[in-house]
Amino acid sequence: MERTERFYKIQNLLRSRHFVSMQDFMSELGVSRATFKRDLEYLRDRMCAPIVYDRDQKAYGFDPAVADSTLWQLPGLWFSADELQALLTMDRLLGDLQPGVLSELIAPLRKRLRGLLESGEHSAEDIARRIKILPMGSRRVAPAHFRTIATAVLTRKRLRLRHQRRQDGEVIDREVSPQRLVHYRDNWYLDAWCHKRQALRTFGLDAIETAMVVPDKDVKEVSEDTLERHYASGYGIFAGSATRDAVLQFGASSARWVSRETWHPEQIGTPQLDGTYLLQFPYAQEPELVMDILKYGADVQVLAPESLRKAVAEKLRAAAKLYD
Repeated sequence: MERTERFYKIQNLLRSRHFVSMQDFMSELGVSRATFKRDLEYLRDRMCAPIVYDRDQKAYGFDPAVADSTLWQLPGLWFSADELQALLTMDRLLGDLQPGVLSELIAPLRKRLRGLLESGEHSAEDIARRIKILPMGSRRVAPAHFRTIATAVLTRKRLRLRHQRRQDGEVIDREVSPQRLVHYRDNWYLDAWCHKRQALRTFGLDAIETAMVVPDKDVKEVSEDTLERHYASGYGIFAGSATRDAVLQFGASSARWVSRETWHPEQIGTPQLDGTYLLQFPYAQEPELVMDILKYGADVQVLAPESLRKAVAEKLRAAAKLYD
């Protein structure tokens, strides 16, 4: 058992049993008394592990005199993949954020993130250089618009927006009650109650031409449960309440990869005997789903519903004409 693995084992034993004798440590780790002592000394001195010997229990445990000592965990690159991605992504987002409503909080927050990253044996700079989080397809948001919208979200004020519709380029004016800002696929979106449509809508911040606070009108509050039901039931950022089920059949060459992907929390994936993969999930609006399907080209076929089949087929025919 390597030293790093032993460190994990020591941490897990203390968390699960609270008190662990030296003999139990030596047996579980498969090491000598001297090796265990060296490991313990390293954890205390280098990792600041609050591990003490309890004479009454005749065993080791976390120091009760240290607040939240049981929450101690191995630092640095002992993060899980998800935790490391979250820390690096937050650091990148804060570094890219334009000066605005959060300016005074950015510096100490980034310092704390850097401290977490380099609490092991590697510097934050080395980690950032060796492990990359690459943003793809991000679209720039006017700093003034972001400040106005973020402030309205936090202070619960209505907004008057001039927004360009992505489908046809038409510029529309809307008065909305902002509910939350969402960072999705490297872009910012506003979930809001549209007072003209009397319904929830999502607006891409990059497509907003003007944004003004409306100070003299009450904001319509939408409960968190309602927001989650509305946006989490369908597919993608512009989900809405799901009304149809997409059924996609992926070819054998893509099946192994698609079977590991999450398209929707309620998806059902079924490997087929011929090596293909059948994927089914609910959705409400087609545009974003169509674009994701098109990424797989000839290696995916839409089996249902018919409207989705036609939408994908029309896009493919239009694309093929460009090469005739």
